[in-house]
Amino acid sequence: MKIHFVTVGAPSLAFAREGFLIYTKRISQFHKIKITHLKEKNATGQMLKIMQKSFAVVLDERGKEFTSIELAKFLDTKAVSGVSEITFLIGGPDGHSEQVKSEADLLWSLSKLTFAHDLAMLLLSEAIYRASTINANHPYHRQ
Repeated sequence: MKIHFVTVGAPSLAFAREGFLIYTKRISQFHKIKITHLKEKNATGQMLKIMQKSFAVVLDERGKEFTSIELAKFLDTKAVSGVSEITFLIGGPDGHSEQVKSEADLLWSLSKLTFAHDLAMLLLSEAIYRASTINANHPYHRQ
């Protein structure tokens, strides 16, 4: 399955950029990876176009929360059901437009907290990696 990360802007904090790259490289052991960094101008239109091509998960503080094991089951269920691509979308400083949220297949919250864009990218990539290792019975996730 392909995992597509779509963000408004690229990470500007060096540690977040490095961590995001480390985890996306690790995820590539389990999934094909695509990364798209959009400019804030017309991001909504570009996101809506991208969302039409895959199962779209929009990060939003009011979305569903997952444990790591629940996220692993979610990814596995999507793969088994024939979903070929999941796109995870991270908005800009003002979050996502109502139109993007309404077009999403799933609204997902990393936490009840709000995170800076760079940190959300890092947390998202680690969460996807952890879920992928759970599905592969890799020892990264310890219970």
